[in-house]
Amino acid sequence: MKNMKNNQKTILSAKDLCRSFAHNGGQVHVLQHIDLDIYEGDFTVIMGASGSGKSTLLYSLSGMDRATSGQVLYGELNIVKAKENKLSELRHTDFGFIFQQMHLVSNLTLFENVAVSGYLNKAASSAEVKKRTNELLEKMGLEKVKSHLPSQVSGGEQQRCAIARAVVNNPRLLFADEPTGALNRHNTTEVLDLLTELNSAGQSILMVTHDLRAALRANRLVYIEDGRVIGTLDLPPYNAEEEHSREVQVNAWLSSMKW
Repeated sequence: MKNMKNNQKTILSAKDLCRSFAHNGGQVHVLQHIDLDIYEGDFTVIMGASGSGKSTLLYSLSGMDRATSGQVLYGELNIVKAKENKLSELRHTDFGFIFQQMHLVSNLTLFENVAVSGYLNKAASSAEVKKRTNELLEKMGLEKVKSHLPSQVSGGEQQRCAIARAVVNNPRLLFADEPTGALNRHNTTEVLDLLTELNSAGQSILMVTHDLRAALRANRLVYIEDGRVIGTLDLPPYNAEEEHSREVQVNAWLSSMKW
């Protein structure tokens, strides 16, 4: 699909997307009639106050949660109506996921945690998976600890391993839900640098965050309030030398959103 934003391709397109939950005999409307396009090559960040629906939106777009109504189009596939086996296939091939809690398998080494995800993609041979895993762990600065268990490395190293696991199958779109939320400042910077590097190399990223430092890495910001998209901001690609002016611009925009 094409759009008018610099002639980029649209990866995902949400149309009239709604998500409701039953509560105390009534309905809680978490997402309300959302129209949103996610573009190839963008580093898109969804922001909003706690309870605004931003994580629900991320999960509904990815198929991790089922929207109540509306569409999420991935090519010709409507994710809202897709069968679970098709969604499972997408998670092993086209989509990658990073979470605040790393969800690494505790009794597997870092190498094994990444490689297992690679093996789930049946299009790749065992040798290709091992090669890709080693390359990613080296890129993530984990070469020396790849034989360690998650409990034997720092939180930042665990999250870098989780990023490697998420991209081992070269996904078209990487979903990230508060990936720096459990990290200290130093580890947060390392993880954001890795995500920025991946995006610069062409990886499309869709991330939810409440952290301004993380938001500054985006070239597109989406603000959600009470389950509705109320504003977007397009930015040039991130440049560390221009971070201060970028922070001023983003802060002004967030203020206008009443963040």
